[in-house]
Amino acid sequence: MSNSEHDSKPEVKETNEKETDLKNEAVETDSTRSDFKKAYNKSFIQRCREASVVRKVVFILITIFIAVLFFGGRSAYRYVMDGLAPADPNNTEMVNIEIPLGSSSSTITSMLEDEGIISNGRLYRLYMRVNNVSGFQAGEYQLSPSMTLDEISEILQSGSIMQDALFTVTIPEGRNIEEIAGLYETHANIDAEEFIEAMLDETYIQELIDLYPNLLGDEILQDDVRYPLEGYLFAATYPFYEQNPSIDTVVRSMLDKTEDVLLDYYSVINERKDFSVHEVLTFASLVEREARNEDERKLIAGVFYNRLEEGMRLETDPTVLYALGEHRGRVLFADLEIESPYNTYHVFGLPIGPISNFGESSLNAVLEPTETNYLFFVAAPDGEIYFSENFDEHRRLANEHLDRDL
Repeated sequence: MSNSEHDSKPEVKETNEKETDLKNEAVETDSTRSDFKKAYNKSFIQRCREASVVRKVVFILITIFIAVLFFGGRSAYRYVMDGLAPADPNNTEMVNIEIPLGSSSSTITSMLEDEGIISNGRLYRLYMRVNNVSGFQAGEYQLSPSMTLDEISEILQSGSIMQDALFTVTIPEGRNIEEIAGLYETHANIDAEEFIEAMLDETYIQELIDLYPNLLGDEILQDDVRYPLEGYLFAATYPFYEQNPSIDTVVRSMLDKTEDVLLDYYSVINERKDFSVHEVLTFASLVEREARNEDERKLIAGVFYNRLEEGMRLETDPTVLYALGEHRGRVLFADLEIESPYNTYHVFGLPIGPISNFGESSLNAVLEPTETNYLFFVAAPDGEIYFSENFDEHRRLANEHLDRDL
């Protein structure tokens, strides 16, 4: 019996030690779990705080964006509505306005704005285009700041002075600034050198950019552009009602005509997004100088598009002549090497600006070209144009019709 009791004591002691160890391990585990839980809770709280900050920042940014849209849209709306509303609804005082013969629409709107008859000349010109208002007559008018744009337009279209033009000047398609200056010197008593000086007057050009913001952009003032208004003076017949019209009168009349023509095309150009207005007019001037009829223009435009897509130079001879600044009937092989931003044998893509004015059919050709597989064409001295899909055929045609050893 005593031996049995003696033997059981170590077992009890050993069991107690194991229980103690287990309790200690449990305490340590609970402590670890508590530490982990505290760390997790701390991290969770930190993430929540960060998420809350992010949400607040996003909310603030969205609120600011919505506010900008709201107030910006509201300001734009007010700007337009104020510009289209009577300049002063409460002022019924009549103002004498004299519209001289041959005044351009831009001149008339500037005059009305200066006299306080309209509040925004630029918006009135936009109103005129959208509503197809034209045909203002020279004469003396009595207008009031309280009149609506409809009333003003109706009065200006009913002028009492109807006089035949003293003379007209026809500017053909495909003419450059220097040729246009010569035509006005011959037919309109305008000194060609003074006309050229005005075309190089950056202050004057900037005034025109401000006056025609949809048509003229800062691209025309690039350093290498020869004449900022090259290509922008539309080919048409212009009537003149005074013996010695000013250069500004002539230029504004031509820019008015260009903008009138482009009015139907602005939306198309803006939707395309591949070319700016300046680039479209540049493109149109190349087509104008290369083709004789509408079918040729559309086909040549298609060739130019194909070459642009293939990363090829356009390599059109009229750009070489413009780069040379000379009038020649023929381009020599050595001429192709001239380094100029206008020479399409030297630069990729379009030249830096137009090389002449253009006709509406050339503009149409650029915007609606003929789809073709041609990559080359040769404009022969006999007036014929020969198209080809590969360089070997093009080389044969060029050597045959242009006497070039390609």
